[in-house]
Amino acid sequence: MKKNSLRTKGNLTLFAAIFATAFTLSFVSCKQPAADKQKESELHSKAAVIISEQEVLDAQKIWAEGVVRIGKTYLEKGDYETELVNFVDDVYGFNLGVVLFKPTLASVKQFRTTKEGALSYFIGGNANYQEDHGFALNPWSAVRWENTGIKIVGNMAIAMGNYYFTPALGGEDVKVEYSFAYTKDDEGKLRVILHDSHLPYAPEEGH
Repeated sequence: MKKNSLRTKGNLTLFAAIFATAFTLSFVSCKQPAADKQKESELHSKAAVIISEQEVLDAQKIWAEGVVRIGKTYLEKGDYETELVNFVDDVYGFNLGVVLFKPTLASVKQFRTTKEGALSYFIGGNANYQEDHGFALNPWSAVRWENTGIKIVGNMAIAMGNYYFTPALGGEDVKVEYSFAYTKDDEGKLRVILHDSHLPYAPEEGH
């Protein structure tokens, strides 16, 4: 009887251990999906829209003011080269990697991916870009943006439309078509990573 009693107690102990293990595993398996869902939710939250339309409008205003300021500094015989470097460093995302830069008045080296190419377009004087005559030195007294639309997806915003450049020395506004793309750097600053600009299509007479 004692042996049977011991055997029965042993079986009960073993059964209790198995049951406890199974219960623990089932509890963990039930909790795990909830934890995964929370992590997924956090990831989706981080990937959600982090750029506002107003931030894009503010960035456009800063860009316009920078171009005007470079031309004004040039007219006043100031250090416009330093003004330009500060402008490009502040507005464009060359600190993040390649910037896709397609300026308006370029036909030989119209697609550029370096800071050198961008700097040359704005003020000219670079032997590697002999077609550049200094767009920002024209100079301009104002730049007005007319957005056709702004598309925001996660950490990228794309704006497309026309912008109008007012000559500082008089004359009619110059209408130019653009597509700009922006992203935020680690400090939360909006930077241009795509600059695509060109004159509107002008069909030849008789076509």
